[in-house]
Amino acid sequence: MGRKRWGLSWRSKGRPETPPIVCSGKLNNAMRLTALDELAERLGLRKELGVAEARAMYPMLEVAEEDPAADRRLLEAIADWCDRYTPLVAFDGKDGLFLDISGCAYLFGGEKALLKDVLSRLFHMGFDARGAVSSSSGLSWAASRFGQGGVIGDEEAEHVLMSLPVAALRLEGQTVAALKKLGLKYIGDVIDAPRAPLTRRFGPELLLRLDQALGREEEPVSPRRPVASLSAESRLIEPIGTEEQILAVTRQVAMSLQPSLEARGA
Repeated sequence: MGRKRWGLSWRSKGRPETPPIVCSGKLNNAMRLTALDELAERLGLRKELGVAEARAMYPMLEVAEEDPAADRRLLEAIADWCDRYTPLVAFDGKDGLFLDISGCAYLFGGEKALLKDVLSRLFHMGFDARGAVSSSSGLSWAASRFGQGGVIGDEEAEHVLMSLPVAALRLEGQTVAALKKLGLKYIGDVIDAPRAPLTRRFGPELLLRLDQALGREEEPVSPRRPVASLSAESRLIEPIGTEEQILAVTRQVAMSLQPSLEARGA
């Protein structure tokens, strides 16, 4: 099994549905919507819409000024909490996380069980979260933010991506707009298109992002905490479960690090 990347994004839930609630912030010298609750989305409001225009459409709209510092503290707290699943947790922008769960999923009963556990716990904390598990960061990001999420096998990657909009490739807004003008609205419109013309017109980023999502280009997760400079492992023929067995293997693995530590004078 390849390295598994889990992309996660969420929004706040649990507030009453009346009136719709949005956050606003300054963007391009104008106050615009930066986050919306579910009701506001159903009403047709969208991010980057001007606050004045949104209020004209819905005078009862409740607008709260965004607090990026508080949002960051919350994201950091959730990242700390995710350490229970893997030590390799990375930030994904302002509202998401990447988790490298390679070798960790079996501790929680498999990838589906791990995903269900973390999403269920976040739901009970008050977050409407969506996650995806796949062998590439790009695919997990696309499926959790533009698709249905879930566990995606390597053989399903292309099929899942084809129905998603080109914005799911993490492209710049100008590139997305230019692709749409040419009628290339979905990733499926790009996958089988001749590569040379796409590169000449849009530069290398488009195909790089596509290959990253398909798992053809490696994209390592950059964890927020430093990775141990030395590591050791012991592969077992059969699972162990007693405290005595676990301590014995732990001692064996720890002792195997002794030569490397001595060589460093540590």
